[in-house]
Amino acid sequence: MAEIVLGIASSHGPMLGSPATDFLKHADRDIHNKTHLDRDGVSILYEDMLKLADPAIAEELTPGAVEAKAAGCQAGIARLAEALSEAKPDVVVIVGDDQKEQFFEDNLPAMLIYSGATIENNVSPLPKTAPEYWKRARSQFHEDDGVRAYPVAGELARHFTVSLVEAGFDISHSEKLPRARGEGHAFGFEHKRLMGDRQIPIVPVVLNTYYPPNQPTPRRCFAFGRALADAVRTWPDDIRVVFVASGGMSHFTINQELDRSVMEAFLACDGDKLGAIPRVQLNSGNSEIRNWIVVAGASIGLSPQWHDYIPCYRTPAGTGCGMGFAILENGQ
Repeated sequence: MAEIVLGIASSHGPMLGSPATDFLKHADRDIHNKTHLDRDGVSILYEDMLKLADPAIAEELTPGAVEAKAAGCQAGIARLAEALSEAKPDVVVIVGDDQKEQFFEDNLPAMLIYSGATIENNVSPLPKTAPEYWKRARSQFHEDDGVRAYPVAGELARHFTVSLVEAGFDISHSEKLPRARGEGHAFGFEHKRLMGDRQIPIVPVVLNTYYPPNQPTPRRCFAFGRALADAVRTWPDDIRVVFVASGGMSHFTINQELDRSVMEAFLACDGDKLGAIPRVQLNSGNSEIRNWIVVAGASIGLSPQWHDYIPCYRTPAGTGCGMGFAILENGQ
């Protein structure tokens, strides 16, 4: 019987692909993007955020603070990569979101299981005129040169789909990416940053976290994770399975209260607490917290092993990305 041996959650923001000297360059996009969502999910102008922000945020933007945060983020990714390697998985189930890399309004599935024999990643689609810091940041999601095909546990993925339909989930099914751009940032990050050269078959689970009107509710995400775990346990082969949540935490307005609450509930696999998160707080970048909720549901029975949280501010208005890293493991 298949066994879930590890649950991992990791932010995947572009800042994680940036050296400390590039961190605050990401502020340009926040300042030019005049409209943001505040901590309560309400639309607000950047100038108004700046007026309302805690003056203490400025202390988070000093060179020393930025260098410490950048180093902490890289240490967090290294810790997750090490845990993944030590788990010796036969399959890695990656739960991530697609931000109009493969799926658009012509067909935008709420939940999709990909079951092709392989999944391709490609080089960055950025134009040559893109800022150098942005090219460096985005490179962590893409191949250095040409297309690369990664193995997929296709039979297990199809078993997931059949099992989930039996459990009452209307799951979209795909054996081929509709566009040549490649697997997308949420999955490319895990291949490039956590798995490296290890050719471990994956099952890509794609959530529409970002785009109304068919974003899954937090409670449905947790139930989805539990159903995925049930599907693993009914697979007859003796394989070791790892679940990975790709994305989050709060961005582009950092909400430390939300992030720390999510982290606590994730480590406890607390479906009631995670399911009760107000949906208005799960829009824009915050929406990727849904991926954490799915993996929490799949990780019931695992125990907290390690976690870290680093609020990476990049403007005095409080914009940036809450970077979270967590490991749940089988204590047996």
